[in-house]
Amino acid sequence: MCDYSLHAVATRPAKAGETLITTTFRGTSTKGFASAAEPEVAVCLLPGTELAFADNVKYDSRWFWTRRSAFRVGKLGEIDRHLPDRHHDTIEFPDGSRVLVTLLREGQCATVLQLPAVRHAVPRPVLVGAPQARPLITG
Repeated sequence: MCDYSLHAVATRPAKAGETLITTTFRGTSTKGFASAAEPEVAVCLLPGTELAFADNVKYDSRWFWTRRSAFRVGKLGEIDRHLPDRHHDTIEFPDGSRVLVTLLREGQCATVLQLPAVRHAVPRPVLVGAPQARPLITG
């Protein structure tokens, strides 16, 4: 959750177990997550991060009223990554419905339940005395 419009805002990665609050970041019209202790720092959530909200999630419809989901849990996702200069970060609910993070109502508390598994490249061991691959020279 560090969408394109947060390029001028300080950011940090999320930590499992921490409680975040939905907010609008100064100098932007973008909403996202921050720590109550650091409200000016956007907390970046990777796709697959699972959140538990204190109450059913509230969000703005594209009209004048607030809507409320039937869920207090969701998983961070993304939509339309191929379209530049748009908000991509979503909260996906258990029924498969999604809402853009930037449409979330301010002041909602959410706890990071689980961070997504990240695959790390593990270097292969080099066997002593084994022939090593040589670079291919052409021309």
